[in-house]
Amino acid sequence: MVNTMVRSSLSSSSSDIEQTPEASPAAMTDLQGSPAPTIEEVEHAKENLTRQQASWWRVMCLTGVDYFSTLGYQPGIAFLAAGILSPVATGILVLMTLFGALPVYWIVAKESPHGQGSISMLERLFPGWRGKTVVLVLLGFAATDFVITITLSAADATAHLIENPVLQSLHVIPHNPIIITIGLLSLLAGIFMLGFRKAIGFSTILVTAYLAMTSIVLYTAVQHLVANPNLFTNWQSQLSSAFDNPVAMVAAAALLFPKLALGLSGFETGVSVMPLIKAKNDDDEHRQRVANTRKLLVTVAVIMSIALMVSSVCTTVLIPAGEFAQGGQANGRAISYLAHNYLGPVMGTAYDAITIAILWFAGASAMAGLLTLVPRYLPRYGMAPEWTSATRPLVTFFAVVTIAVTIIFKASVDAQAAAYATGVLVLITSAAIAVTTDLWIKKKIICVGAAMLSVILVYTTAVNMILRPDGLQIACFFIGSIVAISMMSRTVRSFELRVKKVELDATAMAFMADARERGAVRIIAHRPGGSAYESKAEELQDAHGLDDPEHHVIFLEVSAQDPSQFENEVLTVQGVEIDGGYKILRCQSPAVPNAIAALLLHIRNITGITPHVYFGWTEGSPFFYVFKFIFFGEGETAPLTREILRTVEKRLPERPVVHVG
Repeated sequence: MVNTMVRSSLSSSSSDIEQTPEASPAAMTDLQGSPAPTIEEVEHAKENLTRQQASWWRVMCLTGVDYFSTLGYQPGIAFLAAGILSPVATGILVLMTLFGALPVYWIVAKESPHGQGSISMLERLFPGWRGKTVVLVLLGFAATDFVITITLSAADATAHLIENPVLQSLHVIPHNPIIITIGLLSLLAGIFMLGFRKAIGFSTILVTAYLAMTSIVLYTAVQHLVANPNLFTNWQSQLSSAFDNPVAMVAAAALLFPKLALGLSGFETGVSVMPLIKAKNDDDEHRQRVANTRKLLVTVAVIMSIALMVSSVCTTVLIPAGEFAQGGQANGRAISYLAHNYLGPVMGTAYDAITIAILWFAGASAMAGLLTLVPRYLPRYGMAPEWTSATRPLVTFFAVVTIAVTIIFKASVDAQAAAYATGVLVLITSAAIAVTTDLWIKKKIICVGAAMLSVILVYTTAVNMILRPDGLQIACFFIGSIVAISMMSRTVRSFELRVKKVELDATAMAFMADARERGAVRIIAHRPGGSAYESKAEELQDAHGLDDPEHHVIFLEVSAQDPSQFENEVLTVQGVEIDGGYKILRCQSPAVPNAIAALLLHIRNITGITPHVYFGWTEGSPFFYVFKFIFFGEGETAPLTREILRTVEKRLPERPVVHVG
C-alpha cells in the first residue's frame, strides 16, 4: 500500500521539457488532472502502515489463535479417527508439520515477502490467463479456508457456551446457536473495524493465557501418567495386541493421516500476514521481514508439535474411549475434560472460558489473511471494485458473508468441518507444488524431496475430497462465485484508465517540445507491424485534409502484452525517429485503448495543448471486438478510446479529440 502511494506521488510528469506558464500547472497533476499527493501525504501513509505493524511474536499470536485453537478439538478428532493408534498418527502429523509444511513455507516466505503467499509463486510460474485462472481457483479455496475458519470457530465457541454447565444453571445464554454465533461474528468484525493493532493486542493476551493454561493442564496430566506407569503400559499392550510389528502400526497410522490433516492449518495465514511484521531497519526491510516471518513459522510449528504430541498421548491414555463419542464428556473438548478431572471444577471452568475465547477469536487470523490477501489480487486484475483495497469496507463485506454462511449452515460445526479441511489441504498442496516447480526451474536437488511431499499432499487432498465431497462442493460454490463476480467486475471496470503513471524518454519528450512550439499535437494510431508509415501518412492526408502530415504528426504504436493484467503501474513510452523524418512513440500495455487514452491525457498535462488522435475503422463484428477488448486488451480501438476519455475526463474542452476515418 505504501509503495503504491509513493509511486502515485510521482505521477506528475518527470519530464525535462521546458515549462511554460500555461503548461506548468498541468505538469503537477495526475492523468485526470487531480493534484498529485504531497510528500507529507506520502509520509502520513507510511506512518499509518507502521502503526499497524508489530513485532513478529505478537503477529504470531494473531495467526496462532487459529492454529493453537485446534488443540481444543484435534485430540478428540485424532482419537475418533485412529483410536488407540492416535499418538502414532499424530506423530506422523508432527513429522509432516516439521519436515514438510515448515520447509515449504520457509521458501514461500522468501519468495513472497509482501504477504501474497504461495499463490503469487504460482502466478509467476503460470503467466497469462492460465495463471489468473489458477489464482482465481486457489482464491476460491482460500476463501473457503478463511471464511469457514471464521464461521466454524465461532460456531464451536457457541457450542461450548451453550453446553457449559455453569452458564446453563444461570440461564443467561439463549439456546439459539445461530443468534449467539452471529453476535460473536459481529463482535469480531467490530474489533477489526478499530484496526489491526487492536486485534494484535487482544490476540497476544489471549494466546499467552491459553498456552499457559494448556501447559498447566498437560503438565498435570503428564505427572499423573508418571505416577501411574501402568496406564502407559496398558496402552502399549493394546498396541502390541492390535499390530504384529511396528511397521504395520506405522503403515496403518499413515493411512489415517488425511483425517488428521486439520492439524496443518495456520501456515498460509502465517505468510499472508507478513506485511504486519515490523522490520527494525527500513534499509534492509525485505531481509528482516523474511527472517522474522521464518521465526514466526518455526516457533508456531514447534509449539504446536509439542502440544499435539503431549495432548494426544495424555488424552488417549487417560480418557476412557467412550467419552470421545458423540455425547461423551470429552467429545470436542478432550483437554478441557482433563482440566476438570485433574484440576477441579474451578480450573476446569476457567479453561473452558479461555478455550471459548480463543475459538471465537480464531476467526481473527482468518480475517487478517483475507484482508491482506484479497487486495493483492482481485483489484489488480480488475476483478473487484477499488474499495476492496480499503480495510473497513472489506471487513464489512466479509462480516456479511460470514453471517450468511452461518445462517445457511445453521451454525453447525459438523456441516462446515469438511470445507475447512478441504481449503487447508488445497492451499498447502498448492504451496508444495509451487515450491517444487520453483526448485526444479532453479535446478536444485532438494526439488526431489519437495516433489515427494507434493505427491503425499495430493494423495491426502484427493482422499479427503473422496471421503467428504461436501467440502469440495462448498469450495466450488466459492470458486464459482469469485469467478462470476470477477468477470462481471472486470467487464464493468474495462473503461477505467488503468494506468497509474506515464513516463516518456528523452526522444519522446523532444517530440512533445516540438509539438508544443507548433501549437498542435496530432497523433496517428498505427498498428505495430502494419502498413508503411508513408502510406499511412498519405491515407491521413486524404481522409482528414492535413497538409504535409509527416512533419506535423507523431505515430503511436501500442503493443499488447499480457492481456490478463488489468493495470499498468507505469506506461513507459519510447520515442523513435526513422528515415524520412517520421516520429514514432512506442509502448506496451495490457489494454491498447486504455494506454492510448492515458498517453493522450499525459500529453495534454505536460504540454497544455489538447491533442488530436486519428484512427481507422476496424472491419469485423462489434460484439466480437468487445469480447476481445475485455479479455485480450484489443478491439475496436477508436470508439473504445473515445469512451474511456469520456468516462475519465468530463470536461469537454479539456478532453483529447478522437478522429476516425
